[in-house]
Amino acid sequence: MNDYGAVNVDTMLLSELEGDNCGIESVAGACDRDCHQRRFKTKLIALAMSGCDRVLIEPSGVFDVDEFFDSLYEEPLDRWYQIGSVIAVADVNLSTELSKSAEYLLASQACVAGRLVLSKTQLANEAAAQKTTALINAVLQNFGSRRRFDEKSVTAKDWDKLTDSDYEEIENCGYFSPDFTKLETTDDSGFKSLYFMELSLSPEQLEQRVKALFETDKAGGIFRAKGFVNDSGKWLELNAVRGSITLSPIDNGQNIVIVIGENLNKDKITEILCG
Repeated sequence: MNDYGAVNVDTMLLSELEGDNCGIESVAGACDRDCHQRRFKTKLIALAMSGCDRVLIEPSGVFDVDEFFDSLYEEPLDRWYQIGSVIAVADVNLSTELSKSAEYLLASQACVAGRLVLSKTQLANEAAAQKTTALINAVLQNFGSRRRFDEKSVTAKDWDKLTDSDYEEIENCGYFSPDFTKLETTDDSGFKSLYFMELSLSPEQLEQRVKALFETDKAGGIFRAKGFVNDSGKWLELNAVRGSITLSPIDNGQNIVIVIGENLNKDKITEILCG
């Protein structure tokens, strides 16, 4: 589990899956690419040496897919690992207002995917799924990729209603070799994460302030806010994107909120969240 943040919230969300036959390891993504790639490779070496027979990698939204393939093609990982299926998950209401850097990351991830899985389809109609698929195909074309998605390679269905057949299609979708025009990327490309500890807010206050982050253009290009809030001794998980904020019960949490985006205005975000 890679998380583009200083604290790996997603690892905490998956902790209930841990058991004798499933372990969870994390890689902190909030560092420069060379450092992060070393961490990623070292983690995979350790997992191989520990006897794992299958590794599921969730690389987060802010991720250049070249890092994945470059790592798996290097010694000794090229001898220990075989790439199975690559799945791209996209919000069914994917924003059409993407920067060039964001489009680049989208193209790099989508072009290698054997299958596109749309999330939150229960909150949208079929037209939204078709619009997002068309948008992704247009971005792929803009970056010179030959990859295209159609009805046979897209899962656009409420995840609670997925069948065994749906999961089999996703599991066995395979992958494509990277096929897109590369851009020069730098450590200061604009993508950042900010984290806020021990916010003394009620769930209602947190929801109101996170909503305000997405409503102002002075905070920067916010992609997502996530974390936890305590409600009278019980934890709620925060998951927010533009147009959708949810607070869901969860067994364990930590008093933290992470804001992820591009060209973030730390002072303005701090002002809104902390008051």
